[in-house]
Amino acid sequence: MLVPFGGRGVIRCAKSQGKEGVMAYDEGHAELMRTELADEVGISEKKMFGGLCFLKHGNMICGVHRGGGMARVGKAAEAEALQINGVAELSFTGRKMGGMVDISEDLIADDARRTQIVKMALAYASSLPPKA
Repeated sequence: MLVPFGGRGVIRCAKSQGKEGVMAYDEGHAELMRTELADEVGISEKKMFGGLCFLKHGNMICGVHRGGGMARVGKAAEAEALQINGVAELSFTGRKMGGMVDISEDLIADDARRTQIVKMALAYASSLPPKA
């Protein structure tokens, strides 16, 4: 269930222990990503990584989470992506996640840089076979 909270979308979900957990992200950032992906076929949304992810035919493209977002650009394009201002290595657990990059709130808010990183992520997702 989506609950508005000070300009942010807060998603409440049941954890395995039966306790309620909270996954938060900026709904404005999610809307910018939705707009960026509006003309693409096969786009879906899924709650994961403590936020909201966007997929193309079941393959992750990008997502938003508290404090920014992430993009799956693939290992071959990772070095190029890291050259974009506002992109950093992604490591949710302290261990680098190859082929995925962290994107700042400033990048998400900047039309040109957001388009650049989303195009890279779309290219990678489009190169993968659709998931059933």
